[in-house]
Amino acid sequence: MSDAGTAARILIVEDNDKNMKLARDILQAQGYATLEAVTGEEGVRLAREHVPDLVLMDIQLPGINGIEALRQLRADAATAAIPVVAVTASVMQTDRREITAAGFDGYIGKPISLKPFIETVRGHVKGK
Repeated sequence: MSDAGTAARILIVEDNDKNMKLARDILQAQGYATLEAVTGEEGVRLAREHVPDLVLMDIQLPGINGIEALRQLRADAATAAIPVVAVTASVMQTDRREITAAGFDGYIGKPISLKPFIETVRGHVKGK
């Protein structure tokens, strides 16, 4: 975990370049350190290596999807406690229920809206 003096580290798992850049730019402007992955497998690997303070996980990813990546993180003692927030354009009520049922700690809709995005991130990395 982070020391009090270091920036919280956030892993962004996103396969869309524009969405990745937007999330990275917002987070870095807020003083967070970022890690980036473009596939679910890469996200799981980076989470295990770096144990970030928060994971922002797209649901629709090449290879394993965000829900399967979350299952793998939760099944590993080293990464089970990391908060994972779904970031997805799937805003149908059934999708939202599936995301919540899968065990995500939160939900951010796309397109990303600045204020709710920052508030959600802050809520999950408070105290870092």
